[in-house]
Amino acid sequence: MISQENISANTPMGANLVNGGGATFRAWAPLATSVYINGTFGGTPTTGQTADLLLAKDANGYWTGFVGTAQEGDPYTFMVVGPGGSGNKRDPYARELAPASAFPDCNSLVRSATAYPWHDSAFVTPDFSNMIIYQLHVGTYNPSAPAVASTFLDVIGKIPYLVALGANVLQPLPIDEMETDPSMGYNGADLFSPDFPYVVTDPTALNGYLTTINGLLTAKGLQPLRIQDIAPAPAQLKALVDLCHVYGIAVAFDVVYNHAGGFTVNGQLDDNCIYYWDRARNVGNNNDSLYFTDQDRGTGGLSFALWKNDVCQFLINNALYFIGEFHVDGFRYDEISALLSMNCDSGWTFCCNLTDTLRYVKPRLLQNAEYWPFEFGNYPESWPTIVTPTADGGAGFDVVQHDGLRGALRNAVQAASYGQSAAVNFDAIAGNLYPQGFAHGWQAVPCVENHDIVKVGTDLRIPALADGSNHESWYARSRSRFATGLLLTAPGIPQIFMGQEFLEDKQWSWDPASPNLIWWAGLNTGTDTARVNHLRFTQDLIRLRWNYPALRGNNVNPFHVHDQNRVIAFHRWLEGTGQDVIVVATLAEDTWYNYGIGFPFPGPWREIFNSDVYDNWVNPIVAGNGGGITASGPPLHGFPASANIVIPANGFVVFAHA
Repeated sequence: MISQENISANTPMGANLVNGGGATFRAWAPLATSVYINGTFGGTPTTGQTADLLLAKDANGYWTGFVGTAQEGDPYTFMVVGPGGSGNKRDPYARELAPASAFPDCNSLVRSATAYPWHDSAFVTPDFSNMIIYQLHVGTYNPSAPAVASTFLDVIGKIPYLVALGANVLQPLPIDEMETDPSMGYNGADLFSPDFPYVVTDPTALNGYLTTINGLLTAKGLQPLRIQDIAPAPAQLKALVDLCHVYGIAVAFDVVYNHAGGFTVNGQLDDNCIYYWDRARNVGNNNDSLYFTDQDRGTGGLSFALWKNDVCQFLINNALYFIGEFHVDGFRYDEISALLSMNCDSGWTFCCNLTDTLRYVKPRLLQNAEYWPFEFGNYPESWPTIVTPTADGGAGFDVVQHDGLRGALRNAVQAASYGQSAAVNFDAIAGNLYPQGFAHGWQAVPCVENHDIVKVGTDLRIPALADGSNHESWYARSRSRFATGLLLTAPGIPQIFMGQEFLEDKQWSWDPASPNLIWWAGLNTGTDTARVNHLRFTQDLIRLRWNYPALRGNNVNPFHVHDQNRVIAFHRWLEGTGQDVIVVATLAEDTWYNYGIGFPFPGPWREIFNSDVYDNWVNPIVAGNGGGITASGPPLHGFPASANIVIPANGFVVFAHA
């Protein structure tokens, strides 16, 4: 049954269909004494350890074979025999796992790399400086039934909502198959196959989703899909990326290359995954495992053995797979700081090879490193090195997750919640508006909420931080507008966590059975006016960022900072364009009238945004500047002109040069 037909030095890893019929299989198992293909091919079951199922081993420990009867959707597994015993192993490169089988002892499925009919040929990944990231967890974002995880297709149903919001980069938490269900997404071991709970298998339900998908496609004048186009699990994830692209939204996958597994019921990886894949003898030292070392620096799982070129290539191949087969526009790399700490020199070399390879393949790809300089003996001055090109001695990432502004804003909001007499550190906000030491503002990805910060058992959502007694009070609403307002008017690539845009106050849980789900009902029915108004606020603020290029540029000058008054004013501008913007914000609980602020040009300035308008929309008692001011006063704050303005309590106003 097994032959070496269609096998060459370029045979890809895993199972791959061949034009003319059949499929090639390739696996890495250097210490294995034999590797067999078991499965059901063309309707015929083949199991056991017989000569006709044995793959051939090359000098580098790779096993290959061709099965002429293999077809799309056929289940298969590898039977691996080695020094430590024998047993089934899932294909590390499996595009899909069989959800009907009992996990972890389940089959892989043969899937085509090219079957999905894409519609996104005209899409171009936005420039980094123009990005606004929306982070979500697929399983809890848009559940269609109580206590049941939402799916890739459920997220597609929210694309019009995301378009109206104005976010243009969708960043789901990891979507590969996890060791537990439900999962936050950071304990995967099957990096190429979509997570079971995120896939729709019921044919009747698929028809309903197909109607939604085709409505979105036909609205853009594009060809509809057929039911078979979205039946396989990979196709459903491809459809999500495709529809996002059709509607102008890039997609960045969250990938975990610092470790695998972790946070499992028994604390370790299961026997059918890549753990001891070549059946090496397990003597209790995970350095003997094919893919791993014994290192774990708080990740909850085992570090990949990045001193092995084959392991590095496995991870790079995973990223190339997502680019080639899923058309992704970027990656958020989990805990690069831990990766470097656990792998020393080999970790740095891996990062350089990874970023250079992917940039060559897709130059506009966003490569976003989660790197915390205070962890594992790193230092703040090393932060910019991570986003320095490899040719100049850096790791080659484009941007990093950055907590400077996040910490300053969250601390200020919390301090303000203690009352008007409490000290609030506006100097810290001013010092973190621009990421210190970075060549470009967009090299930092700031936020005020993310999955780690506001998950159950950690810190609070902004409305709860702003007012612990009433999360929808005026204090909670106005301070939340303050935090989001400064995030979206500062340099960087702002990141919003799901629900933040409409004042979600509950800590987040990745369990769809938890009561801590974002409350769509209050928003969709309009019964919770505070949430409706806050969503309108966020939508309009994002449009402001789109309409005024200075808000997306590098230049920022916090020219007035007054801790006692709780006031900050900063200047945003583009050199030589005259498109200057002034942002003035306060956490004072009373409105400031006739507050003197310097302006870089004399004459008229339009008030283009006022956060107070959105309280009880349209606020009948808004504190504002009547649509504009005239900077006719004397020099102030280092500028040649000034004006006395109104700053609404716990609010901010934005002026543009007329």
